Amino acid sequence: MNKLKVGIVASGMMGQKHADALHRIPGVEVIGIADPYAKDLSKIAEDLGIPNAFSDYREMCETLKPDILHNCTPNHEHFAVNSYAIKHGIGIYSEKPLAASLQEAQELCGLLEKHHVPNAVNFNYRSNAIVREMRARIREGRTGKPLLVHGAYLQDWLMYEDDYNWRLDSAKGGASRTVADIGSHWFDTAQVILDQKIKAVYAKLLTVYPVRQKSAGEVGTFGKKEEQGTYEPVPVDTEDAGMILIRFADGTYGNLVLSQVSGGYKNALKISVDCAKCSVRWEQEEPDHLIVGDREHGETKSYAASGEMSGDANFYATLPGGHPVGWSDALYNSMRLFYQAVRNGTFKEPKQEYATFEDAAYVMRIVEACLKSDKEDCWVNL
Repeated sequence: MNKLKVGIVASGMMGQKHADALHRIPGVEVIGIADPYAKDLSKIAEDLGIPNAFSDYREMCETLKPDILHNCTPNHEHFAVNSYAIKHGIGIYSEKPLAASLQEAQELCGLLEKHHVPNAVNFNYRSNAIVREMRARIREGRTGKPLLVHGAYLQDWLMYEDDYNWRLDSAKGGASRTVADIGSHWFDTAQVILDQKIKAVYAKLLTVYPVRQKSAGEVGTFGKKEEQGTYEPVPVDTEDAGMILIRFADGTYGNLVLSQVSGGYKNALKISVDCAKCSVRWEQEEPDHLIVGDREHGETKSYAASGEMSGDANFYATLPGGHPVGWSDALYNSMRLFYQAVRNGTFKEPKQEYATFEDAAYVMRIVEACLKSDKEDCWVNL
């Protein structure tokens, strides 16, 4: 079996996590990494076990001719890298968001109609074993009809006025921050669990710090800022938090709280689907636990466990119970699905279990609907 050759674009946190996951997938070889901003890319490449390093991803592609590119660049660079790959017949696995705007996302989907290359976007939470277990139980009717959905995605890494990162710059991060960065993951996860598209939203968004104090040194995403002697005030025009009402295609309602300024919450994605027979709940910070609630027994908790899951959830649970499967495993699962589809030639089929560019463009529609709803103070239909 010939190995699929992969190049990674950008060497930050996500580029490194992609490399880790790719090394776990049989038949895949990471042959190069490109990053014009890294201070010591050769050392990063060596540490990641990648043989070639380039300052320009186009030079990497021309020199090494990879089969697939992994796009781990900042948001505003997604479109350029994604469109380059599609136009040059290279498969593309992109970080979210798909592009900086819905218009760019739709243009990428249009390019794929002409150039049928493998494509995926990293919504990795959909590939957690418990997320799939929730979907399987609802599909099988074991929970009864979904009555309502509620959840949150809470973080605290931007809770102080002098916290600053490129994601706060709308020219780089896009018109939405909290909804686009973390709300998008919740939207995708909820749609997978319910097998339903989100069809309407009502959003109230808030910017806690319209002006932030930016230090001289750049702070990496989730990184700790160094103590700096000087700060400059910088206006912020993206949201720090929000509350969103949701209506799914089958009429089920939900609500969602989002925040990047909530102390003590690190990466707290939570979702509960309350059904006629029981509720099923997943909390990302305890990623291998399913919580089931009913009136007779209160709450019970079960583990993700290989061979003990429902439906296709067994594909996503690779370890015995009590051996936690978490964030990195979900990322690996998504990539494993993608590369299986590439190998089998099934990536051209319209429906995939990993998130495609079309799926990601729809999530961007939800994000833009939230911005419009907040501005116009009304429900917005998709």
